[in-house]
Amino acid sequence: MSALETMKANRRGLMIVLSSPSGAGKTTLTRQLLASDPDLTMSVSATTRKPRPGEVEGKDYYFVSKEKFAELESNVEFLEHAKVFDNFYGTPRGPVEDALEDARDVIFDIDWQGAQQLTQAAADDLVKIFILPPNMRELEKRLKTRAQDSDSVIAKRMSKSEAEISHWAEYDYVIVNEDLDTALQEVRSIIAAERMRRRRQPWLGGFVKSLISGG
Repeated sequence: MSALETMKANRRGLMIVLSSPSGAGKTTLTRQLLASDPDLTMSVSATTRKPRPGEVEGKDYYFVSKEKFAELESNVEFLEHAKVFDNFYGTPRGPVEDALEDARDVIFDIDWQGAQQLTQAAADDLVKIFILPPNMRELEKRLKTRAQDSDSVIAKRMSKSEAEISHWAEYDYVIVNEDLDTALQEVRSIIAAERMRRRRQPWLGGFVKSLISGG
């Protein structure tokens, strides 16, 4: 690695929020981003809901009791927390702060409530992206195709989707996920640009100073 590459690696990590109504594609996009970009890591949330088939403790979520969640909340160990569909979700503070200091980018698969709290807690480190479905019929179709929820739960998610979508203007970027590959490339472009922001490149000051002095 050259001296310049070493300096470029000394940047501040990003907190990247992907939000959407259930079924619009944020989880699929998140998984593909993580699989293709070694500089990305997933923020693992704590939740009081029961595991879904195939979910792994410590990888998908930390599954905790409501009593344990309340204890963590009272000790201010969450960057954000929210109640969604009668369950609680929260982002542990420590692992995220460690990743940012280590120049690693952290993806958050959270809703608008969590995004609002993260904005209050760490706006300078945050990039917020909202994913929209092409239409509501397609959203319902995707929920049914993934076969993870009962018809009653799907109906509940659909009834709440309008309220979730109404928060789109609170985000820095909005992507309509009609085609997954196109949406994925759009998210990658956003991340690449945000990584290059001047305020996230602390090495630039010293580099420019050396340029001016003839280094």
